[in-house]
Amino acid sequence: MENQDGKRVARGPGMPRGGKIALAVVLVLVLALAGGYVGLCAYAGSSAFLPNTSIAGVDVSGQSREGATAALGGALPGLLADSRAEFTCAGQSYAVNGDDPSVSVDAAAAVDAALTDQAGSFFTRGGRYLAAVMHGNRYSVPVTLTGTPDAVTRAVEECSDPEAQTTWEVTDTELVLHKGVTGRTIDVAALTDALAERLGELLGEDTALHFYDAAAPLVSAESVDMNYAWMGSRYDKGTADYVNCPMNQEEYDAFWKELTTAQEAEVHGFEDSMVFEGCMPVEVMARRGHDTLLYGPLKSRGLDDPRTGRWPYAVVQLRRDNAEGTVYNLVGFQTHLKFPEQRRVFSMIPALRNAEFLRYGVMHRNTFLDSPRLLDRYYRLKKEPRIAFAGQMTGVEGYVESAASGFLVGIETARRLKGQSPVDFPREMAIGALALYISNESVTQFQPMNINFGIIPPLDHFVKGKRNKNAEISQRALAILEEKKADILA
Repeated sequence: MENQDGKRVARGPGMPRGGKIALAVVLVLVLALAGGYVGLCAYAGSSAFLPNTSIAGVDVSGQSREGATAALGGALPGLLADSRAEFTCAGQSYAVNGDDPSVSVDAAAAVDAALTDQAGSFFTRGGRYLAAVMHGNRYSVPVTLTGTPDAVTRAVEECSDPEAQTTWEVTDTELVLHKGVTGRTIDVAALTDALAERLGELLGEDTALHFYDAAAPLVSAESVDMNYAWMGSRYDKGTADYVNCPMNQEEYDAFWKELTTAQEAEVHGFEDSMVFEGCMPVEVMARRGHDTLLYGPLKSRGLDDPRTGRWPYAVVQLRRDNAEGTVYNLVGFQTHLKFPEQRRVFSMIPALRNAEFLRYGVMHRNTFLDSPRLLDRYYRLKKEPRIAFAGQMTGVEGYVESAASGFLVGIETARRLKGQSPVDFPREMAIGALALYISNESVTQFQPMNINFGIIPPLDHFVKGKRNKNAEISQRALAILEEKKADILA
C-alpha cells in the first residue's frame, strides 16, 4: 500500500522474485556465451590452421604456416608416387605418374591458399572454428607440368599422324589437285593441362587413405624349448594345438620394457594411429599400457601350467603354421620391429631363448578409398555409377568380406546390364550391413571394417545368452536370403 494525498492506494503486482532470478540467470548465460564466443574467436586466430583440416589428405590441424608447409612438403613425394592420371589415344592406354619429373607442386602456395580461404573477420573465426570441428576442411594441392611428360611424348609419336598436304599431278590435258586427308593430331598443351588438373583432383580427394597391418614371425618347432612350454588349449577345450610359453611377472616386466623401446623398421608415413585394430603390431599394443598385453595376446586365463597347476602371469602362444607341425607362428605378435630387434626381444621369452626364426614379422601398407564420400551401397562411384569397386580397397577387411563385396558388385552389374533394378540387401544381412556401413556418409573418420554383429540391427525381442542371440540374428538373415534368392538368381 502507498499513501497518495492522504489515501492508501494498492500498488500493482511487480515481477515475482522467481522471475527476476530466472531473468538474471538468462542474462548471465547470454553474457557467458557471448564472452565464450569472443574468446573462441580470439583463440582461433588466423595464423594457424583450424582443427580437422587437411591438405591433400595431410593433417595440418593447429599447425602454423611453416609447420604445415614442412609436413605437406614431406608427404607430397609419397602422395604423388601413389597418384596416376590416365588417358587413351586410338585405343591405347597411357598414364602420367605423379612422380614424373615434369610434375611440379608448390607446398607453400597450397598452404597459403588454404590459410587465406579459412581466414575471415575476427567475429567469424569462432563460427569457422566450430564448423571445422564438426565437418572438417579439406584442401587440394594445385599441380603444374613444367614440361611434356614422357607418356604424352610417346602418345604423340604412336598415335599422331602428320597432317597430309595437298598434292597435285599433271596429266596430258589438265592439272589435278588431290585434297589432303587430315590425320590425327594431338593438342599437347590441352592434354597436359587436363592431366595436371586430374592429378590435382586426385591429391584433393582422400585417395591417400591407408592403414598398416603386420605379419607375425615364424619359428621352427624343434627350436622351441619345451622345458619351458607345454602343449594345450584354453580351458582344455578342443585339441591341444597350441604351444604355451609362460612368463612370470619379473620376466614379463623386463620383456614389456624392452618391447616398448625397441627400434622399429622405418615405414613411410607410419604412425601408431594408422594401424588396423585386428592386425595391430604387438609393440604398438604394448605402448598403450603395461597390462594391455595381459588382456590381449598374452592373457593366461584358462591355461593351467602343468608345472604349477595355476595360470601363469603371462603366456605367449604359438600356433601351428603348416600341416606337418614343423613351423609355428607367434599368436598376436604382428610386428614391424627391425629384424635384429625381433630376435633380441622375442628371445627374452624363456621357451624361445634359442628359437630359430624362419621368418621375421613385416609391415604392410593397405590403401583404401574414402568410401562413405565416394561409393554408394552397391560399391559404385557416386559420380560415375558405371564404375564399381570391390575388395579391400573399399574399406572392407577380411577374405570373406572382400569376396562378399565382389559378389554384390557382380550381381548389381549383371542386373544393370540386363536392365533390371539392383537387389537391395538389407542391414539385417551381413552383406547388406557391410555395404551400408562403408557407404554411410555419417561415418566421418572412416576406417576399414570387418563384419560384426555391432553393425547389424538387434532383434526386436529379448533372447537370453549372447550365443543364442547371435544364432537368431543369423537365422533371421538366412530367412531374408531365402526370400531374395529368386531375385539374386534371376
